[in-house]
Amino acid sequence: MPTAENLKSGFVAVVGRPNAGKSTLLNRLVGTKVSIVTRVPQTTRNRILGVVHRPGAQIVLMDTPGIHKPLSRLNEQMMQFVRQALGDLDIALLIVDASVPFGHGDQFAVDLIKRYGPKTFLLLNKIDLIRKSRLLPLIDRYRQLHEFQEIFPLSALDGPGVEEMLQAVMRELPEGPAYFPPEMITDQPERFLAGEIIREKLIQQTRQELPFATAVLVEEFDRNEKLTHIQATIVVEKESQKPIVIGAGGSKLKQIGTAARLDLERRFPPKVFLELFVKVARDWRDDHAMVRTLDYRGEGGG
Repeated sequence: MPTAENLKSGFVAVVGRPNAGKSTLLNRLVGTKVSIVTRVPQTTRNRILGVVHRPGAQIVLMDTPGIHKPLSRLNEQMMQFVRQALGDLDIALLIVDASVPFGHGDQFAVDLIKRYGPKTFLLLNKIDLIRKSRLLPLIDRYRQLHEFQEIFPLSALDGPGVEEMLQAVMRELPEGPAYFPPEMITDQPERFLAGEIIREKLIQQTRQELPFATAVLVEEFDRNEKLTHIQATIVVEKESQKPIVIGAGGSKLKQIGTAARLDLERRFPPKVFLELFVKVARDWRDDHAMVRTLDYRGEGGG
């Protein structure tokens, strides 16, 4: 690895509204899944770190929860993660879903960037879903709102424009040390990552029925060369939500478990034994102790 004298390195926050494509972009840049992805807004609840290693550069990316106005203690913690990420970094990447009309939430995101004042690149994502004639007016609108370092139309899912954006980011980074060893791509504990993978499958299987009311607590995580044993509890807010997760004769819970186990075995080979349970914790999103347990960094505040 290059020495500190010729290495470009720094911290880059990926911020934007819910479902703008932040986690998809982070995973593409890192080269593997380090942040779960679903179609449900506000899937990311923590500040997820991913490390991009390139010749002569190390980019420490921070995926953040979607920028929104908080309505619960959980939402307040999520927005605190966003502000923390913006408070100590070299560059911000404001990613926008270019396929949807500009709205109050987009203005709120730009205002947040302006308030914290980092050097910011604007990424107009999902360009594969819009006509090219819509791009120039959108670029002009954002240019009138803020002085962005550069603006990049791209597709985080398919790749066009992503490498050009990354090269521009590396040019702007200062010279500095390698903050992480070359084999490290995230700082997430394995236990936390396992819970996130289970939650991803839970969201995908229950679709719009339980987008925000669920959490996953990993009660046991034991790993050796032959087997990883994981015992996890899916938490819902109401008794009436348990049957949605469990399904007729346990069919839904089995589908969630099977999908999660297959993904977990890619992360923790060769074999995973997964046990899932479901319990009710009323109004857990406003329970300070419960919300704190979901913050693996201990950054959620007092």
